[in-house]
Amino acid sequence: MLCIALSALGIAAAQSAGASALPLAPADGEGFSSQGLQNLDQFVAENTDAHGYLGAVVLVARHGHVVELRAFGRQDLARTIPMKTDSVFRIYSMTKTVATVAVLMLMEEGKLALDDPVAKYVPALARMQVFDGGSADAPRLRPARQPLTIRQLLTHTAGFATVPGEAATTLLERADLHGAASLTEFADRAARVPLAMEPGARFRYDGTQIEIASRIVEVVSGDSFEHFLASRIFVPLGMRDTGFEVPQDQRHRVVDLSAMGPDGQLTLADESSAVHPGQRLRAYASGAGGLYSTAQDYFRFCQMLLDHGRTGDKRLLSRKTVGLMMQNQLMPLDPPVTDYSDAEGFGFGGSVLLDPVRRGRSGAPGQFGWSGAASTYYSIDPDEDLIAILLLQHLPHHGPHELPKLSTRFFNLVHESLNP
Repeated sequence: MLCIALSALGIAAAQSAGASALPLAPADGEGFSSQGLQNLDQFVAENTDAHGYLGAVVLVARHGHVVELRAFGRQDLARTIPMKTDSVFRIYSMTKTVATVAVLMLMEEGKLALDDPVAKYVPALARMQVFDGGSADAPRLRPARQPLTIRQLLTHTAGFATVPGEAATTLLERADLHGAASLTEFADRAARVPLAMEPGARFRYDGTQIEIASRIVEVVSGDSFEHFLASRIFVPLGMRDTGFEVPQDQRHRVVDLSAMGPDGQLTLADESSAVHPGQRLRAYASGAGGLYSTAQDYFRFCQMLLDHGRTGDKRLLSRKTVGLMMQNQLMPLDPPVTDYSDAEGFGFGGSVLLDPVRRGRSGAPGQFGWSGAASTYYSIDPDEDLIAILLLQHLPHHGPHELPKLSTRFFNLVHESLNP
């Protein structure tokens, strides 16, 4: 087992890893037990051995101070390159929280409102149709009874198709939205696809909605989505290793993307970004899942949210807006929960823990977070002033040999590491 640690005493190592600006503190000074963190480390180490995930990076912070930053295992399929605390990961859907912050920043500037019709900014989406029966080859369509709104995009209630095998989903797949060369083209293609249900009817998680929201950022700001994120979020937060592609001279830091082969052995995932690590995940700047990042960078983003939208003397969002992000926005639905768990709601950009017991989670209600398709996870716990990040790089396929999901046990071990 290989484990590279960063602590308050390891400043030299932190500097070499590009993490010198992190606010480090001893774990016991922030209310953690050394035995509890040892249990956490052992758990991650056991799951990144020769029979588990290739490797992982763990970051835990409380009261604004990083108390745990460790790299476990290896970052390559051959298991020859040690994982490092500044290794670069494809964070996929953890990008959605970042894209949501961009939309909310423009809302605070008075440039858009959450209940504005999407067509105000993307006219092609003015006359959406709803699938009303038939087949993908002979669909029956009817006009949507109400316009799409920005709020629906951010809460995944806009009605786009998501269920594999359904006729509406087949029509969405045929439109090849991900083959678009730009967010403009993506939105134009989406406008020609019928919705699976009436806007606002229920939660259906899908990236289509956030890509359209990302296009709205471009229209409203007059800037490209990529440049907006860089200038308004990444630079102010010091997220120097976050972006839609990795510079050529830094691509050696990108972790291999694994998948489970039919023989029960890890193999390189069948994804372009696995074969060409560091290249753009989409031709366009995907707000739904296109970012690369590191544990340190994503911590800075999470800490901004935990600090009510502020980082140092800079403010990205107001306290009230961050509060809205972390409140369950599904209350108009019956029941007001996601499709994944009746113990979780959804805010803006992430899930909201409603019932820890039913979800099998430690801690109090109100924990906010999300994950990425390649096994990356984060959680923000306002009650404990706590951030927990677990970055792996594996695409699960749910076969008979698939690796176990670690997120729930990981988050619970973090909470169990707190002193009474």
